[in-house]
Amino acid sequence: MRLRGLALLAGVCSLAGCDMAPKYVRAVSDSVPSQWPQGAAYPPATASEVGMTWQQLVVDVRLRRVIDAALTHNQDLAAAVANVAAARAQYRVQRSSQFPTLSAGASASVQRPIAGGQGGTTTATNVFSADVGISGFEIDLFGRLKNLSREAFEQYLASQSGARSTKLSVVAETATAYVTLASDRDLLAVAQRQVASGQRSVALTEDLHRNGIVSGADVADAQTILQQALSDVATYTTQVAQDRNALELLVGRPVDDADLPASLADLEKGIGVPQAGLSSTVLLARPDVVEAEHQLKAANYDIGAARAAFFPTISLTSLVGLATNALSSLFSGSGSYWSAAPGVSVPILGGTNRGNLAYSQSQRDYYLATYRKTAQTAYRDVADALARRGTIQAQREAQARLVAAAQKSYGISDARYREGIDSLITALVAQRTLYSARQTATTTTLADLSNRVALYLAIGADQSL
Repeated sequence: MRLRGLALLAGVCSLAGCDMAPKYVRAVSDSVPSQWPQGAAYPPATASEVGMTWQQLVVDVRLRRVIDAALTHNQDLAAAVANVAAARAQYRVQRSSQFPTLSAGASASVQRPIAGGQGGTTTATNVFSADVGISGFEIDLFGRLKNLSREAFEQYLASQSGARSTKLSVVAETATAYVTLASDRDLLAVAQRQVASGQRSVALTEDLHRNGIVSGADVADAQTILQQALSDVATYTTQVAQDRNALELLVGRPVDDADLPASLADLEKGIGVPQAGLSSTVLLARPDVVEAEHQLKAANYDIGAARAAFFPTISLTSLVGLATNALSSLFSGSGSYWSAAPGVSVPILGGTNRGNLAYSQSQRDYYLATYRKTAQTAYRDVADALARRGTIQAQREAQARLVAAAQKSYGISDARYREGIDSLITALVAQRTLYSARQTATTTTLADLSNRVALYLAIGADQSL
């Protein structure tokens, strides 16, 4: 009888509950175009392989070492990993509620007569017992606990995707900070070069002024070029220092001088160009989109748990044990017993349950809108990066021709001024034009390298993280 009772108990405990969660349907096909945009701003679509890892993106050895350090020491990433561990622990706690909790206990009761007492003789009694049982186990007939467990699991998966998204951001932000530092070092070098040129112009103009060939106004015009360049040197010196501080914050520790970039030219072949492929469905694997989808699924399961709360809750407490009046025979005697005490709780007034269900449905609608917006934002990120990708090479080539033309113009104007053929103002205008062209060329190169990193981040197809 005892074995049959335990078998019956096990059978009841293994009942699979009904699933009252809404059927999940992926809801982004009508929100995001299936193909990338086309037009004059965009590169031609190619059926290239998608899924560049950051090691394929970054060829430069020094930048690789810096990114490796960031993936190890970045504190935002450490916080994201801790969130994953917390979500995993919460899932384990929630999942454990689906299974019986076994408890064991032992007790002893000893009664002795009080010497000299009135009213007759009291017999001494000893009662020893030991038992093991299931305490307060809910039979999940309507899937409430199962859906809560699934919800916790989806939240755990969402936290995993969030951590992967953080890794992608750490890689991209570190690479961007690195090329920005290289760009500002180049701009500092351009400004220092302009200072040297301005100093030569000022020295020549002052000499001509002393000989009465040019006026004091010409000397002042030459000084404006020099002082502007000196101001830029101070500005870029500050920016280079701040760029290094920003980089070291991302890395989470100081960066060795040997690992810092000397110039953008060193990174030209050190950073690859990611490919977006033909279809935008690649975005469904982008970690922030995956995170939003898991959160939507979790909200879906929460609706199932809220619906199940309208139905009766069946709980079961059982006990199997031994009892005897002699401790020495507790586990050898025949004084065994077992019991099972089911309990049923039926909601009568469902105001709270209706409120919880309405809240769960509203949360599902919120996460649905969030999921769609995340997918739409991901599409725009890639489209914007592709728009820059499609025009940046033409801009760089035009800017290089502009620098060459400005260099030639300044050389001719300066020579004609020294020979007394052209005025100083013509030479100074040519000098300013060359300075501006060199600055713009540097920022255009920065835009190119930064765009490669931005496209890698926007696609988000790196499965190595």
